[in-house]
Amino acid sequence: MFKSGESLEYFMATQMTAARRGVATDEMKQVAKDEDVSLDWLIPKIAKGSIIIPSNNCRPQKIHNVGIGKGLKTKVNVNIGTSTLNVNLEEEIEKAKVAVKYHADTMMDLSDGGDVKQIRKTLLETAPITFGTVPIYEAYNYGVEVHKNPLNLTEDDYLNAFENNAKDGVDYTTIHCGITKDIAKRILKVQRYGGVVSKGGTITAAWMLKHDKENPYLTHYDYLVEMAKKYDVTFSLGDALRPGSILDSHDELQVQEMINISQLTKRAHEQDVQVMVEGPGHVPLNEVAANVRLAKSLIGDVPYYVLGPLVTDVASGHDHIASAIGAAVSASEGVDLLCYLTPSEHLALPNADEVKAGLIAYRIAAHAGDLVKIRDKAIKWDMEMTEARRTLDWEKQLALSIDPEEAAKIHSRTGQHPGNNVPCTMCGGACVYMMLPQQKKYDKENENLQQIE
Repeated sequence: MFKSGESLEYFMATQMTAARRGVATDEMKQVAKDEDVSLDWLIPKIAKGSIIIPSNNCRPQKIHNVGIGKGLKTKVNVNIGTSTLNVNLEEEIEKAKVAVKYHADTMMDLSDGGDVKQIRKTLLETAPITFGTVPIYEAYNYGVEVHKNPLNLTEDDYLNAFENNAKDGVDYTTIHCGITKDIAKRILKVQRYGGVVSKGGTITAAWMLKHDKENPYLTHYDYLVEMAKKYDVTFSLGDALRPGSILDSHDELQVQEMINISQLTKRAHEQDVQVMVEGPGHVPLNEVAANVRLAKSLIGDVPYYVLGPLVTDVASGHDHIASAIGAAVSASEGVDLLCYLTPSEHLALPNADEVKAGLIAYRIAAHAGDLVKIRDKAIKWDMEMTEARRTLDWEKQLALSIDPEEAAKIHSRTGQHPGNNVPCTMCGGACVYMMLPQQKKYDKENENLQQIE
């Protein structure tokens, strides 16, 4: 337990602090219940850093916390937020409500246009789930509004943006601290078909090259750690150099940044700051599993958070599908948090319908991965659905669907007989469970089909 004379506030500085002292927080109890694990199993993994519970200790809203990491269900993140060309808070509120309705585990506000502070506070109130941001977007916005040029930002501007996010109650922040001035100077010397596609990474690289100075988030990393510990803000160490084309997958820039991030992860853990590490990006299908294994070999069992990955560059308008393929493989290999893509990726800011489409695709991908990663737990959902299908229990089938509303809409189309114990319009009278009704009853004990008289 904590030492005599040590303040309880310090003792409970972060979830990792508490875990390392053997204390079960309310957030840990919630995660243990949701994941059907014991606190004795969970707490040592939080202490080690293989599981995180992003939970800002000054967030004013009561939220449903989730655990992210090894041995837990794969989680899904939804990105929303304004751009410099489209600022409509009501639209972002609608997207946030869609994300909550369709069971996003976390949500990130990526706003860089408009009053980003007010947008963030509004979305924090709208979505009672784990909430992340990218502080450099606020710094960029400040640079445009105040300095009239984002490259005229000061180092204090970078740091102030991070602290503003922390004070508002943001649970985790993407910090692009793995890209160094040396790497920035090599960007144009290394052949990259897609270039650098991370907005935060590009802003930071351009700033370093203009001022011939090191990355402020690297120079002042210890200060960021201090602030993160104060508020229990989880670091999501960003992949500024993720590939933006499958042709650039695993080039020297991406791998060097990953090595840097692995070292920064250890420094954060030394101060009880929770960390997850971000990954690509665009990766061909044959390299997806290798990417996860490479990342885990460098960062250890620290939670790995990937965007996609996209397995082809030609799926514009359907990138949620192309990337869900990579996401499912990644999840099965051990990825802990999936960042969705929508049909509008590479084309436009998504609308609410596209947010839903991307989220549903990624929840499917996450569950597909869990059927490999934590099969004994994940398979229960599929077993219930199989039973409902075999017995023509339509009410249960629809309720168990990942998108019950859409499933019900399709099922009730023209010609469908209402109620249970009837075929759907796909097979009609040729339904296998009508043609051979004995199949509808299964003796689990004897594992035999029983004849129905």
